[in-house]
Amino acid sequence: MRYDSTKINKNKIGLICYQVNPFATIALSYSLSDLMSEPQLSLSDYLATVQEIIRLTFDEPVWVKAEIRNLSIKGGHYYLELAEKEQDTDKVIASCKATIWKFTAAKIVLKFERESGIELSRDLNVLIKIKARFDPQYGFSVNIEDIDSSFTLGDIAKRYQQILARLSSEGLLPLNKALPTPFDIEHVLVIAPENAAGLGDFKKDADALHQAGVCDFVYHNATFQGNTAANSIMESLGTGLRQWAADYTIPPDLIVIIRGGGAVNDLAYLNDYDLAALLCKRKVPIWVGIGHEKDRTILDEIAHRSFDTPSKVIAGIRNLISERSVEVMEYFQSIKLLSQHQITAYQSQNEQLIHRIKSQAENQISTSHMQLQVARSTLQYFAKQQLKTASTQIETLMRETLLQNPRNVLAKGYGIVRSENKAIRSIHQASSFLSIEMQDGYIHAQLTEVIDHDEERTKL
Repeated sequence: MRYDSTKINKNKIGLICYQVNPFATIALSYSLSDLMSEPQLSLSDYLATVQEIIRLTFDEPVWVKAEIRNLSIKGGHYYLELAEKEQDTDKVIASCKATIWKFTAAKIVLKFERESGIELSRDLNVLIKIKARFDPQYGFSVNIEDIDSSFTLGDIAKRYQQILARLSSEGLLPLNKALPTPFDIEHVLVIAPENAAGLGDFKKDADALHQAGVCDFVYHNATFQGNTAANSIMESLGTGLRQWAADYTIPPDLIVIIRGGGAVNDLAYLNDYDLAALLCKRKVPIWVGIGHEKDRTILDEIAHRSFDTPSKVIAGIRNLISERSVEVMEYFQSIKLLSQHQITAYQSQNEQLIHRIKSQAENQISTSHMQLQVARSTLQYFAKQQLKTASTQIETLMRETLLQNPRNVLAKGYGIVRSENKAIRSIHQASSFLSIEMQDGYIHAQLTEVIDHDEERTKL
């Protein structure tokens, strides 16, 4: 594209330069006049002019707030990518490259890390003193001359308190702490970085407990550094719990989250609301050991128990198991002692009851024996009376029987009338031929007339 220098408004350029830096117009007047006389500009000439304007206009460093999006170190030089984001959308609205040169890096970086206790790295919000720099070949960048450590600490602390306040207002903060400590720890789900030094320390004691058949540990790995740390931990926990549900019928007794070692500023990645809220809602106690004694994270605030290091976490598990074992033995001894006392007491009571039962049984036997003697005597008396009465009745019946013997009756003049060889008692049973038995023989007669007593009385 051709450039028509005659269209450049010299007065306008001078006015802009004066508004930015009144001294720049004097220095640039000659260069601009030369440029305006040329029919066209080369890219290098144009960029050299921009370079000169930036050098003269921004010759003093200024303090700027920015986020470190990326950082790399080469040959002792620190190369950074700075950015500014919209507060609500996190959309990048400004960015540029920045450099901390080797000859100043030792002073600036070490001072920042010593004062803040945080390693200079990506994702930090910083207040930096910068000076603009433009190179026709490499473009625009800024040189960092100082870093305000108090600003970064304040920003981290502010976000930390905001998360705590939100968790508290939603009633989530105390939930996991309020869960009861498991009486016996047999199954533990562990979330940790793969091959971390702290995990190795943890496993030494954990493997010993596993080999002793005391406690089982199931491990799942997650990233604890960088912007993906919170999501990685949440995904690992979700995967671990789903796998646990497939392998076990009961939930784990503990969820352990350990980190161990690493830079202190990596702790900031764990100060995430979504991760903290997820952990607060777990129905299983969560024990954490992030690996720094002085610095705390949101995980330390919401966890059921918080330890300085992974080694202390496994020590806490081991100590709890040991304490529970001692308690069980004490309970066992107490139960044994109480049982012995109860047995002794029951034996004494049994002896008393046996003696009482024996005494009552003997008394009952004696009473029953006396009652039996009385009953026997009474029975004998009544039996004799019954026999005597029966004997009298039998004699009477025998006499009556003898008196009613047909022979005795016939001897008194009575006869037995038979009809067809059967004794009859009524005239209605009589046939035409009758047989009458007398004391000394039989009379055979022919019936000629029958007179009914009822008819006879009627006639009379």
